[in-house]
Amino acid sequence: MIQVKLFDREHEKDLEKEMNRFLKGIDEQKLVDIKYNVAAMPEEEEEEQIYCFSAMIIYRA
Repeated sequence: MIQVKLFDREHEKDLEKEMNRFLKGIDEQKLVDIKYNVAAMPEEEEEEQIYCFSAMIIYRA
């Protein structure tokens, strides 16, 4: 059966750590694909941007 695990963090290092923890728990042969996305949105009334780092791991259960 194909399954997915979704990750969503504000900082890329947090996303990396969480994904690596998950990947340690699955057999490399069961990994199908990894999708990655970054979204940046301006924060209202401020000059800063809000970042959203997300990823989806597709694997065989």
